[in-house]
Parts: sequence; C-alpha cells; structure tokens
Amino acid sequence: MATKTQSTTKVAPLADRVVVRALEETEQMRGGLFIPDTAKEKPQQGEIIAVGPGRYEKDVRVPMELKVGDKVLYGKYSGSEVTIDAEQYLILRESDVLAVIS
Repeated sequence: MATKTQSTTKVAPLADRVVVRALEETEQMRGGLFIPDTAKEKPQQGEIIAVGPGRYEKDVRVPMELKVGDKVLYGKYSGSEVTIDAEQYLILRESDVLAVIS
C-alpha cells in the first residue's frame, strides 16, 4: 500500500506574497454528466501554506495580516501557478486575497 510522503522542499515567499494550495471541489458529476478537468472552473478558495515577511513602506516593514492555515478567497485569475514536488500551488500578493473564511 502506497502512502503519501511529506514534501522536503520548503517554500519561502518574498515580501508580501503568500503560497496557497487550492481547495478542490468535491462535486465531480452534474446531472449525470462527467465534467473533465479542462472544463471546470478554477477554484477560488485555498489554504495558505506559507507567508512572506511583509512589504517595506517608507523603510519600515509592514507585517502580514494573513497567517499559515488561513482559508481564503482569491480572484479567479490572480497570482502565478507553480508546481513543487508534483503539487500545484498558487503564489499571490496579499492584496490579491479577497477575504478570509472563518
């Protein structure tokens, strides 16, 4: 039986960027029809897995309002998609995050 191993690669975003793992939709079928991955809408919810130190404003670092573990909503076409250790992540600026889900 295969088990999933933890990733050994650490991601440390710079400035006011965050790394988000998209939360997948659980519904695969609608009306009995299979929807292929290419036809699905991009997810707009995710969980923050890494946070940068914050941005500089007038030579003073402004701390981040977000933290690791927050579930967030973000814009549909925000950020950059990257693949690290065969996992898809999204790197975006703190200002691209629309809301924190509690």
